[in-house]
Amino acid sequence: MYFIGCDLGSTTGKVVLLESLGDAVDSCRIVSWALEPSGFSPEETADLAINRACEQAGISRDQVAGFCCTGYGREHVSAIPYNVSEISCHGKSASFLLPSARTIIDVGGQDVKVIALGKTGKVVDFAMNDKCAAGTGKFFEAMARTLRCTVEELGEMSLQSVAPVSISSTCSVFAESEVISHINKGVDRCEIAGGIHESIARRLMAMVNRVGLTEDVVLTGGCAKNKGLRVALEKMIKVELTEIPCDPQINGALGAALYARDAYDGEK
Repeated sequence: MYFIGCDLGSTTGKVVLLESLGDAVDSCRIVSWALEPSGFSPEETADLAINRACEQAGISRDQVAGFCCTGYGREHVSAIPYNVSEISCHGKSASFLLPSARTIIDVGGQDVKVIALGKTGKVVDFAMNDKCAAGTGKFFEAMARTLRCTVEELGEMSLQSVAPVSISSTCSVFAESEVISHINKGVDRCEIAGGIHESIARRLMAMVNRVGLTEDVVLTGGCAKNKGLRVALEKMIKVELTEIPCDPQINGALGAALYARDAYDGEK
């Protein structure tokens, strides 16, 4: 039996197709997943991503027993009335993939979330920055444009940093001015990249302190693929991040698929 979870973010729509193999909580497997750039409407983005995920699995949408949405666009998909908050979905997925997970740091395109989980996997506290682009994927993109490189190159350059420069501003606009100033002074790009990543890690650390740090700690979201961010964050929090056994960008969508399965079982 198949279930679909949609995470409709500000920059990307993610869909996970989950197969339930039995009644046990852990008797599920990810069959396929798809990413789509967020379009003019959440409905369109969800439709494209769902079709891609189904095509990859070789099934039709009619074979899907349940759907659930999360993310910014979760309430704007008429075909999928069931929706759950991002915080709940990220917690459910991380706990499913890694029962030992206690702290989730999710760095997305336009927001950052730090989520604390209890021993049973339930969300016990969280902090969220969705009012400012600082520390998000948009921030990385702006800094990469200023240094005339890709986001991937920005992360790689930061790993070569020996003496990262100080980027004191948490505002994207002012931080960009600082970066330009360093460029004009002839500072090596690797040291600037290192400073950018340290600045972001420092901001994330402040959010972690509000929630409390308990191991195991997992990093999710599209920015979790940035090796420079992982290294800078590990140095800042003085804890080794634990890998989750799937693409970190689909964590929220997987949680939504798990909620779709739970809803179906509840209806039965």
